[in-house]
Amino acid sequence: MKALLCTRLGGPEDLSLEDVADPVPEPGEALVRVSVAALNFFDTLIIAGKYQVKPELPFSPGGEACGIVEALGEGVEGFAVGDRVMVHVSYGTARERIAVPVARLARVPDGVSDEVAAGLSITYGTTLHALVDRARIQPGETLVVLGASGGVGLAAVELGKLLGARVIACASSPDKLAVARAHGADELIDYKADNLRETLRRLAPEGIDVVYDAVGGDLAEPAMRALAWKGRFLVIGFAAGEIPKFPLNVIMLKGIDVQGVHWGAFVEREPALHQKNQAQLLAWAAEGKLTVKVHGIYPLAAYEEALGILKRREASGKVILKVG
Repeated sequence: MKALLCTRLGGPEDLSLEDVADPVPEPGEALVRVSVAALNFFDTLIIAGKYQVKPELPFSPGGEACGIVEALGEGVEGFAVGDRVMVHVSYGTARERIAVPVARLARVPDGVSDEVAAGLSITYGTTLHALVDRARIQPGETLVVLGASGGVGLAAVELGKLLGARVIACASSPDKLAVARAHGADELIDYKADNLRETLRRLAPEGIDVVYDAVGGDLAEPAMRALAWKGRFLVIGFAAGEIPKFPLNVIMLKGIDVQGVHWGAFVEREPALHQKNQAQLLAWAAEGKLTVKVHGIYPLAAYEEALGILKRREASGKVILKVG
């Protein structure tokens, strides 16, 4: 089978498309023939050796996929050959077949496309966990989304609106903000053109309830300072590259909760709640309540172009590899 392989750490140009042996499912695993794989910004970090997950070489990037179960390992229950499934792992989906523990699968309902299913599990799973399990966001609260046009950013805009929040989308250009508006954002801030802290104060003079930050860098502190009493700051990631350092006195004086969101650890530690969240996301997608915007669909051989879009932070929505 064909597999996209990282044989040495580096950039997208250092990957290669290779022929490798088909995997065999171990007990508790399913063999999935991958139709489409979704890429995320963290894939650019994993292949560079700059992410908390550091696989042994060689490995395939890709944490999400949709495909068909072709075989089952010993002791598997709840799935059958022929099932269409959503796959979520730390890495490994950018290949024609993958053997994966069935705990990392969810059956895809009719009416949900392969592309939507492939792009749903990690970005929307992370966001649902962040907004509901961590921040416990309530209808009528104000949510600020930094980096609102990327994969997790758009997920936060969509899910925030679905959960009844007033959503303020922040991004670096009018075009990106237009995408956020189309996905439900109530207010828009171009943080390249406007002062973020002052604009947030104008739009929410009583303060922000929840900040969803997948960017980090110099945007984090002004957003944090705009929080209201007992506001919640969700630490999702650091796409800007710099990990911010917060003034603890502000956190103390406002009673702010800075909440880490490590979805991978959540999946391992709270599997029952994770499965409930995945089922809810798929149900909403089947009902048409989530769109899962796709930036582009690329053949597996165009992996360098696809990962380059993510590395340069140009993606507006999900970047999908067509595998099978």
